[in-house]
Amino acid sequence: MNSTTTPAPAAPAARPLVVGPDQPLSPYPIFVSGTVVPGFGRGSKQLGIPTANLPEDAVNQALTDIAIGVYYGWAQVDSGPVLPMVMSLGWNPYFKNTKRSGEVHIIHEFAEDFYGKTLRIAIAGFIRQEQNYDSLDALIDDINIDKKVAQKSLERSGYVKIKSSRFFYR
Repeated sequence: MNSTTTPAPAAPAARPLVVGPDQPLSPYPIFVSGTVVPGFGRGSKQLGIPTANLPEDAVNQALTDIAIGVYYGWAQVDSGPVLPMVMSLGWNPYFKNTKRSGEVHIIHEFAEDFYGKTLRIAIAGFIRQEQNYDSLDALIDDINIDKKVAQKSLERSGYVKIKSSRFFYR
């Protein structure tokens, strides 16, 4: 290497694709439901990762005792199928939010929005802390890894059991 060559930046450390213990431990699972409300309009438009947003009262009442960050679990819209989800709970520092939000990305392709419908989630575990990003692309890359982590982590039998909880089948 000569004096005019700049070394390439180091690649980010690979993240594990399975997180948490083999069985959910307290306080998990955490069950939350609410009516899907319009959010900031970024999920689909800016990120290409649509989210179902929990109402502020559900976030404030049910999710005050857990850390800000990214979680994995199961979600259901109305009486539809129970599907894997990843949820951001926090301030979204890249977007400089002024209030805490709960944004759920259900890992499934939906044909339409479901504002006003009932969203039930079972938070099964913690993926990572919330963080800021240098670019929108870096944020999108991390969310896509979060989705893989959620899917792989939910494959374990202790987490699959949550999917058949009475919470989803009332």
